[in-house]
Amino acid sequence: MSPELPEGDLNRLVASSGIRRIHVLSWRDLEDPEAGGSEVYVHEVASRWAAAGLAVSIRTSAIPGGNETTARDGYEVVRRSGRYQVFPQAVLDELTRRQGPRDALVEVWNGVPFLSPLWSRKPRIVVQHHDHGALWPIVIASPFLARAGWIFEHRLAPLCYKDTPIVTLSPSSKAELVANLGHAAEQIHVIPPGINPRYRPGGFRAEDPTVLSVGRLTAPKRLDVLLRALKVAREHRPGLRMEVVGSGPESGSLLELAKSLELATAVEFLGRIGDGDLVHAYQRARVVASASMSEGWGMTLTEGAACGTPGIATDIPGHRDAIDDGRSGLLAATDADLPDLMLEACGPRWDGLSAGALSLSRLFDWDRTATEVFRVLASTVSS
Repeated sequence: MSPELPEGDLNRLVASSGIRRIHVLSWRDLEDPEAGGSEVYVHEVASRWAAAGLAVSIRTSAIPGGNETTARDGYEVVRRSGRYQVFPQAVLDELTRRQGPRDALVEVWNGVPFLSPLWSRKPRIVVQHHDHGALWPIVIASPFLARAGWIFEHRLAPLCYKDTPIVTLSPSSKAELVANLGHAAEQIHVIPPGINPRYRPGGFRAEDPTVLSVGRLTAPKRLDVLLRALKVAREHRPGLRMEVVGSGPESGSLLELAKSLELATAVEFLGRIGDGDLVHAYQRARVVASASMSEGWGMTLTEGAACGTPGIATDIPGHRDAIDDGRSGLLAATDADLPDLMLEACGPRWDGLSAGALSLSRLFDWDRTATEVFRVLASTVSS
């Protein structure tokens, strides 16, 4: 039976929970070259837990050239083992207490789980942003291994988690996890991400209307779809431009695609940039765009919204919650709709969508997110 948890702030919850030391198992660290929204979510929550007096240690895979251990915003990061070896090695480290003692465990299920129900009886939860089913054939070259990964994620692993509370980011992702992985609806808690206060209106809008893409340059993000949409949209509005923030394995092919589409002067690839420059990019753009095929949320869309920049995106789980369609941005039912939505959002509807984006962004707060995730974790402590 779980104890009654008080309403109120995180400090009161921590004091009443009996939890003092938390281990987090995550595939990647925030400083990983391929880090994305999942790592931001973990960082924002962990830093607030540490500020509330909790000892938080995050175990991830190694970063080429990076230190094995580091401290960040009050919590510890241990980066050890290769991309896939991290899963068995992290479990072994927990079993042998190499990571030290813990009172509670948070497992981040990012396609491949750590199977914590099989080896941990202490209080624990899972953070699962979305179903990765569509990504297996994209990120795994071997059809056999991709199929095996899909079966493991969808048919075998969920059997271990029947009694485990799961945190996800959006109602649409919850529905997806229930339908595709068979999780029980009552075990899933929807806790949206927050927005860092640095994202706010200001700066100036670029003279030429600019579409902004922010994220890893990987095949599942489908930046190639946005480039082709821009090509079509520019036939009606030649001044339309695009800025691309991010790096990744697709960067070379995307540069070549931009050239082949005669967009070399209309698209600027900025690479990875600092936080301040990213804020300015959001403030400079007319819209933030995403054609991703799978997301738990769409963090770049709400970061842009906080800067008064509407979003346009594919109509997928996660995006449906990060954009209030027709109010804070526009959702594309098909890829063919994206050019028209670019023109519409950059044109006569921009003022209304910008105001709606700002209004929507005020709903999201990282302090609330960290408190509610801890509330779920504390509910697993036996009285």
